[in-house]
This record gives sequence, C-alpha cells and structure tokens, in this order.
Amino acid sequence: MTKTTDSTTPKQPPNATAAIVLSDGTIIWGYGFGAETTQVGEICFNTSITGYQEIMTDPSYAGEIITFTFPHIGNVGVNAEDIETINPAARGMIVREQITSPSNWRSTQNLDAWLKGHNIPGICGIDTRALTRRIRDLGAPNGVICVNFKGAFDIPALQAQAAEWCGLDGLDLAKDVTCTQRYEWTETLWTLGKGYGQQTAPQYHVVAMDFGAKRNILRCLAAAGCKVTVVPAQTSADDILALKPDGVFLSNGPGDPAATGVYAVPTIKALLDKNMPIFGICLGHQMLALALGGKTTKMDLGHRGANHPVQDLKTGKVEITSQNHGFHVLPDSLPKTVEVTHISLFDKTNEGIRSLDKPAFSVQYHPEASPGPMDSHYLFARFIEMIADHKKKKAA
Repeated sequence: MTKTTDSTTPKQPPNATAAIVLSDGTIIWGYGFGAETTQVGEICFNTSITGYQEIMTDPSYAGEIITFTFPHIGNVGVNAEDIETINPAARGMIVREQITSPSNWRSTQNLDAWLKGHNIPGICGIDTRALTRRIRDLGAPNGVICVNFKGAFDIPALQAQAAEWCGLDGLDLAKDVTCTQRYEWTETLWTLGKGYGQQTAPQYHVVAMDFGAKRNILRCLAAAGCKVTVVPAQTSADDILALKPDGVFLSNGPGDPAATGVYAVPTIKALLDKNMPIFGICLGHQMLALALGGKTTKMDLGHRGANHPVQDLKTGKVEITSQNHGFHVLPDSLPKTVEVTHISLFDKTNEGIRSLDKPAFSVQYHPEASPGPMDSHYLFARFIEMIADHKKKKAA
C-alpha cells in the first residue's frame, strides 16, 4: 500500500490497470477485471471460501466494495441459479489471484464476463491479507475502485471522490433495492437433480417486507409451507393487513437501519399493535428492535462471512452462522419487554431478540445459508410454530 498526504502521485507500477484509493489517500495498485469503470463505496471484507456469486448478488451489499479473504475467487464460474437478486448491488470486487477459467459442471459463464455484464469493476494482484488487517484494525474505510485497461488514472480526482463520499452512516439504501410492486413468491429450495421446487399447497400466508430480500430467504419461507407475498419497503400497515396475512417477515437489506426506520418503524409498530406474528432477519432484526424501543449503531468492523459462531442464550447451543451486517442493535437500549436471545462469540454483540409480550422475534444473522452452514434453518420452523400458536389462540 502506498499513502500520499499531498498532491504528489505515487509511482504507478508497470502494467497496472486498476487502483483502490482510500479516503485517507492510500493507493493500492493492481490489475483490473470485470467492468472498466469507477465505483465509490465502503470497503469491507468477507471470509467465506464458497458462495461468491450469492455474496455479490446479496442486496445487503449495496454501497459496499467487497474484499474476499479467500484467494481463489471465480474458479467455479457463475450460473443462473445461484443468484440472490437479478441486479447485483455490490459496487466492486477485490481478490488476490487472477480469475481463472471456470472448472465446475454447473458453470455457464466466466465470472469476469458476468461482472462486465453487471458493470461491476474488480481488482486482483493485491495483498488482500494486508488490506483485511487494515480494515480489522482501523475499521471499514470509504474508498474508490477504478479499472482502466489503458492504465490511465487521475489519482487526485479519485482521492477527492473517496474523501467526499458520505459513507453508509445515515444512508437509506433499502429504497434503492426494494421491489417496485407487490408480487407472489412460490419457489422452494434447490435439490440436486431437480433444481428449485414449487410451493403448491401452502398452509399459511406470509407478507414479506422487502428491504433487500435474498431469494433463498423467500425460498425457505415457501418451503416451510407459506404462501409468500412480497411488498415494497414503504408499504403501509393498512395495506399489509388488507392482504390478510398470518404473519409478516422483515427482510435483510443494506444501509443504516435508523434511516430506513423513518418510514418502516411506524409500520412495524402498527403491526405489533395488532399482535401480528413477526420474524426479522438482519436489517429486519434491526427494524424490529427499533420498533420495540431499542437503538442501533454502526460497527467499526462489521460481520461478513460464513463462519461466525453465535450462542443461543436459552439452550447454550452454538450455531455457526452466515453474516453480513455493518450495523447492530445496542442491547442496553432494549426495554424490559424485550429479551436478548443470541450473542456473537466473536465480540459479544447482539445476534437475536424476542418480544416478551408480542409474537415477534428476530436474528442478526442469515439462517437461509446462502452461502453458509445450515445450523439455523430451524428458525423458519419456529416462525411457522409461532403463526400456528397465534391462530389457535385467536380461534379459542
């Protein structure tokens, strides 16, 4: 890494076709792939060794440039099945090794071509370990990733762009990745030799508030026996209740929960007042916490990877989880009517809550396991049990 604190541009290495420029002036040279473009965002890292296509298409990565700590990214190519949304929201990719030709029977396209098709720049040939250590020690920096295959870079302009970017704090990005109109979801989980299934005989109706929902979460809900109606993030409580749901799901998503909460929290509060069963994941977890009276704040480092240990405080069981979040719930801000159910064994931050007087719970991690371990799939069954119990109580 090269850092400049004045107008002097550090010497560009021969054949360099890409650069990362951080908000403090640091310049990291490398070799470009993907789209020939410039993107600004928060630079984070992900420790997963599989599932890079699911990661790049996770809407929760809006505003993020992703550093992969696993060096061999792209070696299994991409396909049309392993996507979490049609239009990826991640702003860039940082890897150690050059992308090789794919070697996997499910591959239909090279990752480099796929990135070009989605206008996402990538950089390789850098020390991702050093960049990860920097993020770990100093926090996730704002920065610019620029690919120019002719090697032409205006470094002072890139430094200014990185320094001037507002960052994710206070930014509502859910509005950029939510659906624009209501739709029904019936696709269930993937199985070898069969692909994705279809839910044709649902037992319950769940309305999913889309703050940037991953497809595999919707598949898990459908596979658990739900008719799933997905609605835009700004849908009102009255419009949701008019659909006559048995439960409401609060999806994952990007950005600052307090900013999204300006319009989402009043809706969730109204649903809680109606004793509607609610399950939230990631940003949905943070939205539920805000609606119940808690507070959230930005993390210096964030949690991103498929190997995060989380403990269930009631059972003592430890789950290995998939995570992607840069904000978290402050447990001391929660009222006495809310119980902390899960904590991170990395840094003791909050990973789950439940209301003691309302049928509502949420987790900070991703139980749909896309990518990641399947330790937490039981949470979807827990949501269904909550819905069933609530319906029995109403019928009694």
